[in-house]
Amino acid sequence: MVLVASAAVACGGGGGGSGNGTGNSSSSASSGTPSASPSPSRSFPLSSAPTTIPSVRTHEAARGPGWKPAAGSAVVIAAGAAGSGLADEGRLLSTELKIAYRGAAAARAGDVELALAKGGAAESYTLTARDGRVRITGPDQSGVFYGTRTLKQALRADGVMPEGVVKDRPEWPQRGLNLDIARKFYTAGWIEDRLREMADLKLNEFGLHFSDDQGFRIESRTHPEIVSQQHLTQAEVRQILALASRLHITVVPEIDSPGHLGAVIDAHPELQLRNAQGVATKGAIDISNPASAKIVDDLDREFGKLFTGKYWHLGADEYQALVVADPQTSYPKLAALARKQFGASAKVQDLTTAWTNNRAKVVRAIGKKPKVWNDGLFAGGVVAADKDLQVEYWTGTESGVREPQAYLSEGRQVVNLNDKYLYYVLGQPNQFRYPTGQLIYDDWTPLVLRGSKAVPKRYSKQILGGRLAIWGDFPNAQTQDQVAAGIRMPLRALAQKTWAPGKPRLTWTQFKALAGRLGG
Repeated sequence: MVLVASAAVACGGGGGGSGNGTGNSSSSASSGTPSASPSPSRSFPLSSAPTTIPSVRTHEAARGPGWKPAAGSAVVIAAGAAGSGLADEGRLLSTELKIAYRGAAAARAGDVELALAKGGAAESYTLTARDGRVRITGPDQSGVFYGTRTLKQALRADGVMPEGVVKDRPEWPQRGLNLDIARKFYTAGWIEDRLREMADLKLNEFGLHFSDDQGFRIESRTHPEIVSQQHLTQAEVRQILALASRLHITVVPEIDSPGHLGAVIDAHPELQLRNAQGVATKGAIDISNPASAKIVDDLDREFGKLFTGKYWHLGADEYQALVVADPQTSYPKLAALARKQFGASAKVQDLTTAWTNNRAKVVRAIGKKPKVWNDGLFAGGVVAADKDLQVEYWTGTESGVREPQAYLSEGRQVVNLNDKYLYYVLGQPNQFRYPTGQLIYDDWTPLVLRGSKAVPKRYSKQILGGRLAIWGDFPNAQTQDQVAAGIRMPLRALAQKTWAPGKPRLTWTQFKALAGRLGG
């Protein structure tokens, strides 16, 4: 038996694919002579790696026919592991492969066996195809689930799971999609379809931006007056969350503040921020008014109970009081309060930072880890942003933003939403262009946080991954179906680049052809 990377090209009946990995392995097909010991028959050539998106990290080639469903095949949970929580994975796979599900039982010839096993990184798995059976193990349920995705894709692409052993794990822990339903409403069914698509690509995080100037899109029981006519009910959200949980996807809700609150302000005009001339500031809430903090905290607490994931997105970006030339002169009320609370040298940005820190305190109290957009954190000032705020880096063009290294050098964790590669902005305003899968596949990695230049590798452990982001600036520019079609290849390219490091061995043309074979 020889350990080969998924990029290795091998002939014959162990899979039929051309290989599609990143070239990462501890040895290559040329490192020695294959052992005959695991080979059912010398008539079988050495197997190829399964063809999947994302590609598997390593594959130990072997000789044998591989595995495919047959009469009598079933999915089973390893004997003695009835309480392992793998029933959802087993039932889903049995439905997808159109074979039986026998629950906790001893594996028979032709079966797929699922089991938890100690050791290994989070979300990792080992898939063994040998002696007419498949066994998938992992240290957690998500790892086993990803092993079932590999099996499903291999069968779809080539009709067989190649003989041998796949050992696979993600390089980055956060991989996914961000959706703006505030400016363009999407149905629950459309969202659920995206979750299923994400799961097959081993993506695990779904950001949901549901409050903005144009709409508040989830039913609120504490403040029903702010909810838009088109919205998701809380029952629909619970259904979405239940599906996401079964698919090992964390949903990250976002109520952006103190900017992007137009829908809330429409119902509460007394909370509108006004400048020195009394002119209303679009989307900006008056952070000097205690009632502003109360309504946002009410909403954060209400929806913090509805959304069960560990993260909460505070937004904090594009507060319009800070984009003018002299915020202290334009907003003297905010400046005066900043000086009163934080000293004579304090400015409007310090009051804004304190606002974000206070909202973070609220969501921490309900068990959430706070995230913010990078332009919600400011250089200098007398009030420092809390150290545990996870930065979602999207822009290098907004007022006051800094290079990615400025955040990384502070020791902050960063998630990549680079607007050059990963922003799907409806209508393509402000020089945005719909991202292409090829550009992501060929040029982007999670270390490319701003523009097309990667940050030094010494920061790699602080970068947690990346998400493709759909924004509804011109909501009627595309239909739901057009959006789904438009993000199809960018999402697949992102899945590849956030799962495995290094340059993919498939060309873009080959990768696109594989995506066509896999469908979905």
